[in-house]
Amino acid sequence: MPVHRPGPTPRTPGALIGLLAALLSALLTASFALSGPAFADDDPADDPAVDGGTKAIPHPEDDWAGSQILKHEGGSTTGEPPSPADLLATVEGVDVSSHQGNVAWSTLWSSGVKFAYVKGTEGTSYTNPYFAQQYNGSYDVGMIRGAYHFALPDNSSGAAQANYFVDHGGGWSKDGKTLPGALDMEYNPYGATCYGKSASAMVSWIKDFTSTYKSRTGRDPVIYTSTSWWKSCTGNSSAFGGVNPLWIPRYGSSVGELPAGWGFHTIWQYTSSGPTVGDHNLFNGAIDRLKALANG
Repeated sequence: MPVHRPGPTPRTPGALIGLLAALLSALLTASFALSGPAFADDDPADDPAVDGGTKAIPHPEDDWAGSQILKHEGGSTTGEPPSPADLLATVEGVDVSSHQGNVAWSTLWSSGVKFAYVKGTEGTSYTNPYFAQQYNGSYDVGMIRGAYHFALPDNSSGAAQANYFVDHGGGWSKDGKTLPGALDMEYNPYGATCYGKSASAMVSWIKDFTSTYKSRTGRDPVIYTSTSWWKSCTGNSSAFGGVNPLWIPRYGSSVGELPAGWGFHTIWQYTSSGPTVGDHNLFNGAIDRLKALANG
């Protein structure tokens, strides 16, 4: 007589559906644990952008030459220039960015302002929406003018930012009225003071920018920086003092100590609350020397 051995118990359709549902739920849970909540962080500033892996810039309109110097270092902002008796022959200038909007250039010219620096770019995604009015307007009233770039060393390479700057208004021409572009190196408005870089890495980043800018324009860019930031973030490097003109911010009665490598400053941003527009500067020399800087 044949022997009948017990086989697997037949499963009903309902049991099979339940098993499949349990398996699907387990897979979804594992996937969620690995990737995290889909909407855990919707801040675009923390996400890489499609363009070259750079990050979005949250508030570039709030970042201008000296915006972070005043926050971190303070100083007098009376708007009164130092006594001419204590200085070499000087030429008055201003620097502007989008937060000033359309600038009354004829008023500034009539008050004795002879040169201007205009913010052109920040990172590799922002351009000043008022750049044309500010850059061309200062030129049209007779000023010698130049553009500056607000550096974000943790955003992209120095070369990438130099190229972006040159491609968006930061170039140079030997017309007697265009200053070499300026690189604004100051406290990080979005995080760590030194952008998460070691002193050696910061020096390398600046060299990457300055060498690229020179290869594109034939000029060494001006470097805007404070002594305090330079000491903290470059280890007080002396690598640029013999080549790049220094534009130094200090809101008080004197320029004070300079960063290593520079025996003198070229431009002094002496106040953030001057007449007509806030940031006023003094060129360290007579008008013929300013023209020489423009001509290269």
